[in-house]
Amino acid sequence: MLHGLYGEDGTIQGLLELLKVKYVGCRVLASSVCMDKVYTKIVFEKAKIPQAKYVYIKSKDSNFYYIDNEFNESKLNLNEITERIEKVLGFPVFVKPSNSGSSVGIKKAVNKQELFQAIMYASQFDNKILIEEEIIGREVECAVLGVDDVKATCVGEILPAEDFYTFDAKYKNADSKVVIPAKIEKEKQEEIKKLAIKAFKAVDGKGLSRVDFFIKPDGKVYINEINTLPGFTKISMYPKLWESEGLNYSNLLDKLIELAY
Repeated sequence: MLHGLYGEDGTIQGLLELLKVKYVGCRVLASSVCMDKVYTKIVFEKAKIPQAKYVYIKSKDSNFYYIDNEFNESKLNLNEITERIEKVLGFPVFVKPSNSGSSVGIKKAVNKQELFQAIMYASQFDNKILIEEEIIGREVECAVLGVDDVKATCVGEILPAEDFYTFDAKYKNADSKVVIPAKIEKEKQEEIKKLAIKAFKAVDGKGLSRVDFFIKPDGKVYINEINTLPGFTKISMYPKLWESEGLNYSNLLDKLIELAY
């Protein structure tokens, strides 16, 4: 199990397929789709899974291209692009490199100037850039496990120490906390578990994934993303969620290896 570029984007999975080596987790298709935030959102749209509204742009050789809902590309300057984004999404928005992990390259923008700077910053990490409306709500996560018979855990909640769950909030700030199980009514837990399994199957997931959601104050649930190779230390959310279901770390490893076979 590996993280990041080449480790979870389908590249090493493809190599292992060619070598006929068995491996833990999602295969080539799910790995590559879920590493690319734009294409994950396209699959969620098809599956009618509620999510944040978004705009997709590309950068190439200091030029920018606005991609519409029918995949038509319009070459525009950055001022024109920021105007379109304001019209479609309003402010605030989150700007994300399409291919990146651990919240690297992500910035929040509350006006055109910040949006301009956030797009320039994100373009350092990927030529495809996703801009999403802000969803204010609780950040919750659900762990899934299986191939055909997929199971989901209870829901855990993240209480980030910062405005949103940045790289520093995830890895450096001890004030970020997780609550397992989240203090959410049973019906909402079941809704999230069903959506997590649906999303996992929609991307052709295998083995394991962590599926992240927002719950708005009105109770509506929105999917954020799927992480096909989630953090796997003993204090990471994925194993801790399964531990709360009675499957300890060692037995979880055994189960994943069994699924790989």
